[in-house]
Amino acid sequence: MPSPKSLPAALLGLALTCPAMAETQGLELGQVLIQAENLSGQDQTIEDAKARLAEVPGGTNVIDMRRRLQGRVASNQDVLAYQPGVYAQSAGNEGVKISIRGSGINRAPGAHASGLYTMLDGLPLTGPGGTPYELLEPLWLDHVEVLRGANGFDRGALALGGAIDYVSHTGYDAPLLQVRYAMGSHGYQQRQISSGQVLGAFDYYLSSTDASADGYQDQTDSDSQGLIANVGYRFNPNLETRFYFRYRQTDNELAGRVTKHSLEHTPRAANPAYVARDDSRKQPGSTFIGNKTTYYIDDDSSIQTGLVYHDYPMDLREGPNRLKVAYTDISGTFDYKRRDTLWGRESRSTMGLRVTKHLPNAGASERVRIPTGNTGGYAPGTHMRNFTYQGSDTVLHVGNDLEIGDDLWLTTGLAAIYTRRESAVTYPDGGGKTSLGDWDYAPRLGLRYQLTPDVQVFGNLSRSVEAAHPWSLIYSANQRFPAGSGAATGTQRDPVNLQNQTATTLEIGGRGDSTLGQWSLAWYFSQVRHELLSVLPDANAVTPYELNASPTVHQGVEASLQSDLWSSAEGGRLSLRQSYTFSDFHYRNDDRFGDNRLPGLPMHYYQGELRYDWTQGFFAALNTQLVSKVEVDYANSYEADPYALFGATVGYNAPKGDWQTWLDLRNLTNKHYAATVTPGYDDKGVDAARSTPGEGLGVYLGVSWSLR
Repeated sequence: MPSPKSLPAALLGLALTCPAMAETQGLELGQVLIQAENLSGQDQTIEDAKARLAEVPGGTNVIDMRRRLQGRVASNQDVLAYQPGVYAQSAGNEGVKISIRGSGINRAPGAHASGLYTMLDGLPLTGPGGTPYELLEPLWLDHVEVLRGANGFDRGALALGGAIDYVSHTGYDAPLLQVRYAMGSHGYQQRQISSGQVLGAFDYYLSSTDASADGYQDQTDSDSQGLIANVGYRFNPNLETRFYFRYRQTDNELAGRVTKHSLEHTPRAANPAYVARDDSRKQPGSTFIGNKTTYYIDDDSSIQTGLVYHDYPMDLREGPNRLKVAYTDISGTFDYKRRDTLWGRESRSTMGLRVTKHLPNAGASERVRIPTGNTGGYAPGTHMRNFTYQGSDTVLHVGNDLEIGDDLWLTTGLAAIYTRRESAVTYPDGGGKTSLGDWDYAPRLGLRYQLTPDVQVFGNLSRSVEAAHPWSLIYSANQRFPAGSGAATGTQRDPVNLQNQTATTLEIGGRGDSTLGQWSLAWYFSQVRHELLSVLPDANAVTPYELNASPTVHQGVEASLQSDLWSSAEGGRLSLRQSYTFSDFHYRNDDRFGDNRLPGLPMHYYQGELRYDWTQGFFAALNTQLVSKVEVDYANSYEADPYALFGATVGYNAPKGDWQTWLDLRNLTNKHYAATVTPGYDDKGVDAARSTPGEGLGVYLGVSWSLR
């Protein structure tokens, strides 16, 4: 779409390219123009996103950050709240465990995320090594788009969980000047200053943020600083470009996982082993530089290209050793879209190419940090190992949406993917090397039908493909350096071979508007082969083993409902928003575990908020979160308890939109609970340290002011 504000383009462009959808919504072109002229730049962007994702024959979410910013927004947990099909939980810092349809079920919070393709402004963030989290600053965002499961196909996303696109503000939707400050329990502080505007053919957005917290749990101090800038230029109505720059650094102390007994009786206590080692994870500065250029060939076709440089070093002090990791990715994207008439019906075609590759410097250097943690008692700084991480992902995808009947659309697609993974121990001598390269494919078939102007039903059958991370090849190795290998004695020597994880998924659902409110409902069933599952070898371990599992099943239901319960003549409104996710993930006749449930995620996950808005701008809300028990090991020998949380928010949004303030109360009953569980193998019913405590009672206050 052309940039908004240059003309009321989001809805105008939608009407020009999708007249059938405009008609299904009961809108003539003139009405669309009138409505577009009454929307702000931010409204246009979000409405455009909702319209685009409504054309996907499967489960999607659009998150408007304006609602999120009427309360504490400290991490992805706050951003992704109240979203059906999305599980996002943290222990109070930026390390969030995110899972969609069971993706990354084996990951701990703070680890490189798996099973999701993450984008920043439509450009790749996820690389062969996974998805780092430090560039995901919530205050920079206009909105977030989530395409669950195979519904991220047109973005080149073939992972089990789908795609998340974090879309930044631009000069078209940002205030000329904005200042925000928040503070609260456990030493929490957050600050932001930003600016954006349109200057003829140019527009820009610039923002600086920093945050710090002492943390609810012992040894969870955190600190972060970041800067974002993007600049767009429209050469003419057919050609536009935008440059993106992000820089951010984080420093998080690590408290480790604890037992259920510790969580219930001393929830603020850290794992003693982590305390003794003073474990921490420092990401000393990640840089993301990108460009996206769009050429509108004519009214019916366009080309968009993207290029990204992403450098994200890490300094991991998460065990007896110190691991300094170098990661640098280069990514390129190409997307061609066109609209035709086929057999008298509208046809929309897409072709895309995405390539992401580690540059040669990707790898790690490991040195002794704690002498007592090493069998030889070597002095701190002693060189242990060097190993490389290399890999690339290449995805070529073609797709088509064809109107095969009135309000009935057929979606077809086929993607080819080439994945390369390599890891080699380059020091000391005698280390091994593993290099893997695989071609695979992912077809897609879907239908969507506009049953009435207010109800759409859909279904799709798709395939997903994802490869292991290069670091999994070395850390899953069972071949160790023998005695006499110096400080490397006993460490992994020969990287292993891991097969690509694949899944075939059937999805059926719908969305619409009724007397009950705006609703969405999706059921999915995935047969997964060679699922990449990991296990912590012992309770105090930092790095898990990852291996291909026997066949598994992921199935579930994702539902949401946003209802207006009551409104007054003066404009007051009582509303209720709800989301529910049912997740059933289990083995299929595993030799040892039979049909056991996969550990790490709850079967039932509900979030709800009841809110009243006064005409004058005041609002008050009560919210709850209900989570069922979670298995903590593959043997299903022990469980984390279910829990219920309650919170409240009150605030004021000035009618002119120039300032707002809010008070956010979390966990009003001070409930002790496990926010996340990192799976073990078979704990034999023993209360092992697998859980990270959730935050206790918290009170947060914020204020923001804008000059428009």
